[in-house]
Amino acid sequence: MSTVVENLPPKFDEYRYQQDFFGGEPPLSEGIGYLVVLGFGALFSIFTTLVVLADKVFAGNASITSEHFNTAGRMVKTGLTASVIVSQWTWAATLLQSSNVAWQYGVSGPFWYASGATIQVLLFGVLAISLKKVAPSAHTMCEIVNARWGKSAHITFLFFAF
Repeated sequence: MSTVVENLPPKFDEYRYQQDFFGGEPPLSEGIGYLVVLGFGALFSIFTTLVVLADKVFAGNASITSEHFNTAGRMVKTGLTASVIVSQWTWAATLLQSSNVAWQYGVSGPFWYASGATIQVLLFGVLAISLKKVAPSAHTMCEIVNARWGKSAHITFLFFAF
């Protein structure tokens, strides 16, 4: 179901009855799409492997494990953690809604829109710091549940966290 726009300028008459951008034909073949996805995936995997190997060779620390790699050696400071939280919190819908609020309420709209979730971000930061003190070797919420409440609660949380 398409709607014909009646008030297009004359220079756009050739596009008036088109229903899609490429005229019904995909711009690239399906094989090229798979090549792009799988090719970039393989390229980034090889690049990451080479960076890890270069780190082992040039840093001289061959005892680096996958845990050390995944947790950055547990050396991430508060500033980087805060920037990660804010960048993950600010996704496309948040940006679109904040601009919509700015259109409706002016300059103060996005400020008040963001301040509503700031409390959640601050509470998460405080909780993360206290959890790091209580369980410094834990990686996930489910590990903390297992240590605190046992195996049955751990399995329950695994089921609901999945």
